[in-house]
Amino acid sequence: MKKTFILFIAIATASALMVVAKEKEKASTKTAPAAQASEHKIVTANDIQWSDAPPSLPAGAKMAVLDGDPGKAGSFTIRLKMPAGYKIPAHTHPTAERVTGISGTGRLGMGEKLDESGAKDVAPGTFVVLPANMAHFAYCNEECVVQIQSEGPFAIKYINPTDDPRNAAKK
Repeated sequence: MKKTFILFIAIATASALMVVAKEKEKASTKTAPAAQASEHKIVTANDIQWSDAPPSLPAGAKMAVLDGDPGKAGSFTIRLKMPAGYKIPAHTHPTAERVTGISGTGRLGMGEKLDESGAKDVAPGTFVVLPANMAHFAYCNEECVVQIQSEGPFAIKYINPTDDPRNAAKK
C-alpha cells in the first residue's frame, strides 16, 4: 500500500510538472504586441504608392509607407522622395531614425542650423543612424529618395519654430 501511495504521488507530481512546463513554454513563445513582426510582405518598386508628404514637412516631397503606420505607436518604414532644391530645416525627433539612401544623393548634417558646409552625402546604399532628439537637417541638390525606419507616432520638432510649415499655414 505504501509503495502504491508513493507511486501515485510520483505520477501526480510528474503530471503537474509537465502541465507547468507546458504553460511556461506557451507563455515564453508569446510576444508582446509591440514586438510582434508585421505580416510577411514583399514590396516591389511597382507596388510603391506615393502621396504628398505630411504637412509637418515642407511642401513638395512625396512619401510612401512601406510598413507600419507612422501615425501610430510601433515600428514603421517609409520612403521620402525629395525634389531638387528641397530642404528640411534643423529639427529633432523623439525617437531614433535609421536612414538609407535609395536614389540620387541627398545631404544630411547635424546641428541646430542648416549649414551646408557640414553636411555629408547620403548616396544610394548609405546608412545613417540618428539618435533620438539629435538636431539635424537635410536637403537635396538633385531629386533623391531615402528610406526611413523609426518608431511611431512620427513627430518632428523644428529648432526654429518659424521653419515649421505647420506654423506658416496658420498665418
